[in-house]
Order: sequence, then C-alpha cells, then structure tokens
Amino acid sequence: MAELLDPTNDYVFKRLFAEAPELLVNLINDLRPDLPDIASVEILNPNIEPSELTGKYIILDVLARDGSGHCYNVEIQVRRYGAWHKRGLFYLTRMLGSQLNIGEDYRELRASVGLHLLDFDLFTDTEEQREQAIWRFEMRDECQPNVSLGNILQMNLIELSKADRLGLPSDPLAAWITFFKHWQEELTMANIAHEPVKKAMNRIKQLSADEETRRLAFVRERALRDEVSFINDAEQRGIEKGRENVAQKLIEMNVLTDDQIATASGLTTAEVKALRNG
Repeated sequence: MAELLDPTNDYVFKRLFAEAPELLVNLINDLRPDLPDIASVEILNPNIEPSELTGKYIILDVLARDGSGHCYNVEIQVRRYGAWHKRGLFYLTRMLGSQLNIGEDYRELRASVGLHLLDFDLFTDTEEQREQAIWRFEMRDECQPNVSLGNILQMNLIELSKADRLGLPSDPLAAWITFFKHWQEELTMANIAHEPVKKAMNRIKQLSADEETRRLAFVRERALRDEVSFINDAEQRGIEKGRENVAQKLIEMNVLTDDQIATASGLTTAEVKALRNG
C-alpha cells in the first residue's frame, strides 16, 4: 500500500473536503458543536488552478455556502506569517461584502465564518493562553463581552498541536484533531469511532492510491518548502546586513580593535578587516 498523503498539505486538504461536501458539513458541525448544525453546503471554489500549486504565499482554502446562505472559509495552515490574522480578516470581510449587490437590503446578509486549523502554536504569551487551543473571535464589546453585534463575522481557530498535547474529551472534535495529527498511525486511527473521521481516512487512502494526486501533492509540498527556504534566506540576509551595519559604525568610531568589533558585531575578524578595507 502506498504511503498515506498528509491531510495537513493544503492541496490534499482541499481535495479531501471540496470533493466531498458531506464530509465538509461534518467538519464544520464538529468544529462548532455549540452552534446549530448545518445540513448541506455548496462548494464555491471546487477547482485548483495549476498556478496555485506553486504560487508563493498562497493557502489553498475551501469556500462553501450552506442552505441558509451562510458562507465558510475553511483552511489548514502549517506555516505562520507575520500578518496571518490580517489576511484571514481581509478574506472574511471580503466574503461578507460580496454577498450583496448594490441596492440590496442589509438584512439579507448572512454570516461569514472562518474556520482555520493551525498546525503551529499561535497564542503562547501567557500560561492561560498556553492552556487554550480552541478560539472564537466575534464582534464584542471590550468591557461587556456578553454584549455583541452578533456572529455575522466569526473567526474560529484551532491550534492542532496544542490541542493534541492538552488532550480533549473523547468527542467529535477530538477525533478530528487526532486525524490531523496522527493520520499515519494505524493503531491510533483504528481506535477512532467517529464515522466522519473514518470516512476521511478512507478518502485519504483513496487519494493516496492515485499517482497523479501523489505527484501534485509533492509539487505543492516542494513549493511550500521552497517558500520557507526563501523566507529564511531573506531573514538571514537581513541579520547579516545588520551585523555589517553595526561593525561599520564601530569602525567609524575608531576606538576598538578588529577583534573587539568582531566580538561585538558577530562577524569574523576577517569580515571586519574586509569592511575596513572596503
């Protein structure tokens, strides 16, 4: 049997849920168990363009609309951008604004819901944040959070790794988290009784058996690795440039030896000498 594809690869994720709307319904309902269930969805962006597989800073998402007209942006993210939340809010508000044509009644607006599965820890500044992995952001008053403008704009975040570490009650949401974190562990997945997750595992096996799907998943994975390398290289160049600037200012002060400047700046003595002679 072929090695299973990774459902946190956003190409695989989109194939998994965009081609099986009933599975997406299960996922949406299980990620928001305290809200009314939806019965069906229409996939608004079922296709994946070739340029999306290799494009930089692109996250392949699933856009859907339920029977009541509420819209959903569902995606998985494995890398953290500095302005990730602004990107998410931008697409959420754009999805809300695109519902009405000029002259239509604002009362016709339906909810615009973001469901983001994050395969990294996002909120870690305090102990309280480190003990929470499931988040929902809505328009609420700062002083009286029980007073809200409704959930017409709603961003749901689940930190998968943190949720897995913290452990959740044995419920549908926990089953999905186990799926995304332990899909390759046969014994672990065999103990999952939640039927939608079992169906998701079967779909992963079907997708993994298709050679073209495997090829495109690899293309996407390679593009993401190249993107990370590009970002890391840019950061390293920035660090090196900063060291050179520090060394140059110390050289201009003319009070330290090259060895002392090298220690202060993080450059080698040879690099300091080259700057001095350059």
